[in-house]
Order: sequence, then structure tokens, then C-alpha cells
Amino acid sequence: MRAARLHEVGQPFRIDQVEIPEPGPRDVLVEVRACNVIPNLRNVVTSWPEWFPYLPLPALPAIFGLDAAGVVSRVGSQVRNVKVGERVYVNPGRHSGDSYASRGGDPLNDPSFTFQGYFGFGPDSHQIYEDYPHGGFGEYITTPVDALVTLPDSVSFEQACRFGYLGTSYAALRKADVKAGTSVLINGGTGTLGVGAVLNALAMGATRVLVMARDRALLERVRQLDPRRVQVHSHGDGDVGEWVRHHTDGLGADAFVDAVGPGAPHEITLAGIDALRRGGRMVDIGGMSETLPLNMFKLMCFQISVIGSNWFSVADGQDMARMAEAGTLDLSVFENEVFPLSAVNEALDAVENRKGGFTNVVVNPSMAEPDSASQLATASSTAG
Repeated sequence: MRAARLHEVGQPFRIDQVEIPEPGPRDVLVEVRACNVIPNLRNVVTSWPEWFPYLPLPALPAIFGLDAAGVVSRVGSQVRNVKVGERVYVNPGRHSGDSYASRGGDPLNDPSFTFQGYFGFGPDSHQIYEDYPHGGFGEYITTPVDALVTLPDSVSFEQACRFGYLGTSYAALRKADVKAGTSVLINGGTGTLGVGAVLNALAMGATRVLVMARDRALLERVRQLDPRRVQVHSHGDGDVGEWVRHHTDGLGADAFVDAVGPGAPHEITLAGIDALRRGGRMVDIGGMSETLPLNMFKLMCFQISVIGSNWFSVADGQDMARMAEAGTLDLSVFENEVFPLSAVNEALDAVENRKGGFTNVVVNPSMAEPDSASQLATASSTAG
């Protein structure tokens, strides 16, 4: 099969011929129809280990690609229910299966937890890479059968490969106890994670979705998702706490999801925490890397929780598939820019020019290769 592999950090991906992987007894082989090109991928493949050297990469050359969706092509000998031809999203979170966390039903906190096709969280990630070395930038990928989210026909492969970011925000909202009748403040609500948080908060019944960001045009686009429930605030347009309390009957927000990434100033995050009501919860999913100077006495007095969250379960993914099928989670807002496998480096460039979180950059290894650059431009702008 063809696969885009990284041979050296800082160098472009190369298209190589590699063997189609063999699924193990409890694995399936998936023909990849879409793989998301995530915004942080360029940082990973160009500047590692300067970026978080304690998160190990797979041994190079490696096939990257975090969020893949496609069709089951083969099943292992012990797979009982999943059938060839099923449409699926592949949750790339891998764990050892027998650690204290895995055995306790908490695989996301396995010390060996690893993103297939991306990076890991512990020294034993290298063993998991050996077991599952293929990311989504290849024509086929093997995965444990219990990592699959089955997709309704109404969810396209391009929409499904956005589940990584959508699921991260969904899990955060659940940890913050967002439900019908609650108010949620979202920082960075126009980005890839933030738009997903807004869509999921609306789907989960939040009564007030308060969105902070910088780009006024994108903020207005977010507001139009549900003008009755969504309120927006551009950074610099007045005190955050006053704005939040104005829209929450003076109480403050029930939940605060911080979706801004490394490099963002910590002052805005602190303002969001201060805008929580008594007993409110803050969940960070963006990974703002500045040190956060917290007043622990104040957090104790007001019973404020500060939580870190970086991924989601297969069950969370299945929840989202069902919400999308029912129409409560609206995935039609995404504008898909789809590239063939040979244009993976161009797809990485396209991420830098996306229209906030509404643009979905996708590599489709099954897509016919264009004959010219003009055909490539036409395909990427009209697909999906």
C-alpha cells in the first residue's frame, strides 16, 4: 500500500510503498477514506523534541495521521460482531490493557497511553507503536476492534475524522457536568477545539453558551449557530467576569472550557476561572503552556475545580455519532478541504490558512490522484 511517512523531523512527508498490515485476532483492518490533518501536527513533525520532549514519537520512519475514518476491510479471527463493510471512526487512543488503570476501567490514565499515528505519554509507548505502527496517512490501518466507533450513513467520513477534536471537547463538557439548563463559558471558541465545544454544548442542552475569542467575524459566525443561546465576546471588549455575570443572572458560569493552545496568555484563563459561579468547574483542553498562578485559598473558599482533560472514550465517540444521526449535533457546519495522499504536505500547509474551526482539512488515501496542480486545487476546494 501507499503511505506518507516521516523519515526525519523537520523534513516533508514522503510517499512510500509498505506492506499492508495484518490484523491480529482481536483487530480489524480499515481502509482509510479520510484522516484529519490536525493543527498541532506541524509542531510535532518540525520542531520535536523542542515541543514537550517527554511525549515520545514513534521510531522513524513513521506513518502519522491521528484521526482516521473508513470501511472495515478484514476482521481478526476472534472478532464476533463487527463486519466487513461497516463504516467506522478509529479512536487512536491505545493502552496496555493490563495496567492498574486499564484493569480499573480507566484506560485513558494508563501510564502507557499512546496516540496511534501521533505521540505517546510514557516510555512504554514505544511498545504500543510496535504493536500498532500505522497512522491514518496510509491506505490501510489496523486497530483493536474495541477502538471502533460505528458511523450512521448520515455522517460522512470527512465529518467523522473530526471526531478527535469533537470528542475531546465532549469529554471535557461531561467532566464539567454540562447538561440541559447549564451555562458554559468557552475560551478560544472559534478554533478547532472551540467550535467543537460550542457544537457539543448546544447538543447537550446548555442554555447559555458564552464564547470568547479574538476574531470578530468568526465570533459572529459562531453566534449564528444558535443566536438565542450563544453570546460572544471579543478579547479586549470589557471585563470578562462582568460580561459573564450579565448573561447568567449575576451568578457566573456553571462551567468553563479553556480551548486555547500553547502560547496563549494566562491572564484570559484566569479571567475565565474568576467568572465561574460558586462550585463551578474549569476544564482545560487546549494546553495553554504558561504557568497558571492560581489563588488556591480562593478556589477552596468558592469550591472551584480546575481539571485537565486530553482525550475521550470510544463510548463518548459513539454518543456523538448518535447525536449526529439524531440531528442534535450539527456537523454540517464544517467546510471540508480534502487532499489526496500525494498532497499530504500541501494539506499541512492548508491547515495554516484555515478559516478557524469551521475548516476541516482532510487527507483521503483512497482519493484518485490529480493530474495537475490545478486539479488538486479544484479537488481540495470542492470535496466534502
